[in-house]
Amino acid sequence: MPKIEVNQVAEILKRNAVEPSLLRQIVEEMQQVVQPETDEEKPPALKKQWCILISDPNGVLPEDELTGWVVQIPESDSVLTTVERIHKAAYEFNTTKKGRLLPAKTVGEAIENVPAKHFKEMNLWVKTKQPVFMLRTDNEIPLEETSKDARRHKVE
Repeated sequence: MPKIEVNQVAEILKRNAVEPSLLRQIVEEMQQVVQPETDEEKPPALKKQWCILISDPNGVLPEDELTGWVVQIPESDSVLTTVERIHKAAYEFNTTKKGRLLPAKTVGEAIENVPAKHFKEMNLWVKTKQPVFMLRTDNEIPLEETSKDARRHKVE
């Protein structure tokens, strides 16, 4: 079936003496129908990996690999309540039928298995169900670039 532009349809309707109010209504309705088709397809979103970067200027944290989860709580609340919120959501989940069959016994199990609705009731939003690697930094930018590319350019 051939496609025709909305402007061409409007011109045809004008030539056939359609009332202006009816013409305007028809053209507006056609433009609403055509609108989603005019949007260009976007390329697929780039998949990303989450990680947690921890500032450790005093070198207190161990240099081993650490893992953790990314969560959100309301800005006005203290972050110290985060673990308590997870515990409460797990307790609520464990009282449900599914929770009695497969109770959450650890924080990791709770984050992976407890449905989001239990966390939302506690004003907690889990962003990563699987633990992600945490990186430690001294929170300093060196005065001189030390990457391999920078060293190679200095030699040349």
